[in-house]
Formats: sequence, structure tokens, C-alpha cells
Amino acid sequence: MTQDNDELDSLVRKRIRALRVAQGWSLEELATRARISQSTLSRIENGRRRLALDQLVTLARALDTSLDQLVETATDDVVSHPMIDGAHGLMRWSVKAEPGMTVVRRRMTDPPPDNPSRMRAHPGREWLVVLSGTATLLLGNRRFRIETNQAAEFPTMLPHAIGAEGGPCEILGIFDRDARRGHQRGEDAGKANRPSP
Repeated sequence: MTQDNDELDSLVRKRIRALRVAQGWSLEELATRARISQSTLSRIENGRRRLALDQLVTLARALDTSLDQLVETATDDVVSHPMIDGAHGLMRWSVKAEPGMTVVRRRMTDPPPDNPSRMRAHPGREWLVVLSGTATLLLGNRRFRIETNQAAEFPTMLPHAIGAEGGPCEILGIFDRDARRGHQRGEDAGKANRPSP
């Protein structure tokens, strides 16, 4: 148990320093934000001072994180595997830290629909990046050309559709819970309207 406590103690100290450095803050800047002395902060980071709960709470706030995130140790679920939907050319990953978020990789070969009635609108937000090729995003009355390594983000209450332009393209999208549900309902409706083979 002592070894586990020592490992957690060391991890928390490294995390405090890493978060401070990532913000570009000196010891003095973080100490001022946390309302502790610079020497106390230095001793905390270097392991020469005992970690006290009240100081960890204060440091977590100053670093714009939570106490849970500051002391988190779970690393068992680092790698995740996609759910594959071959019928729609999709791979989906759930974001464990944000259960409502889903990451989707999709290869598209068809252009977006030319019939505005086939555009979808639903609650939520989407973010996507084109991994290869060029995509066309129809958003309300506007048309956007999105090339490789370009991204788009939009509220999904605007009628929207996306498709390939000039050949296949591959996109990676991030959907919040509402956007994911809206797309799943749209896919289910598309299956229902498709003629049987």
C-alpha cells in the first residue's frame, strides 16, 4: 500500500508541474493564483513538502482542473476498439471520459444530396475533419468545400448534409450525444425507406 501511495504522490506532483508548465506559468504565477507561497509550491512539486488536501483543492482550481482529475490514476482503459458498421462505411469510437461523445470515421463516395428535403436537422453540434479527398458540406442555404486537413464545426439545428466531391473522401467526425442520436435516427429512417433487395 505504501508503494501505491508513493506512486500516487509522485504522479500528483508531476501532474501539478506539467499543468503549470503547459499553461506557461512560472512558479510565482501559479503560487499567486493558488494564494500560496512560491517556496511552498516549489517544495510541493519537488516532493519536499507533504501534500495536503486543502492545498490540492486550491491548486486544482488554480490550474483549472478538478481534484478528481489531479489525483486520477486509472489507466486500464487507454486503448479502445471501434464498432464497425460496414453497411454505412463507418467506424465508431466512444469517448470514455465524455460518455455522450462519439468519434466516427467515414469513407464517402457519393456527393451530398441535391434535394434539400434530404438534409437533416436535429439538436446537437458536430465537428469534422477531412482526412483525405475533398468533402462538400451543405449547411442551410450555404455550400462549403472542405479539403484534406480542413475542419468544420456547426450546430446541427441547421439543415445539413455532407458528401464527397470529385472522388472518394474520408472524414473523422465528433458528435455530441444529441447529434449522434439525430444521425442514428436518420440512418434508421433511410433503412426503412430503402427498397428490399
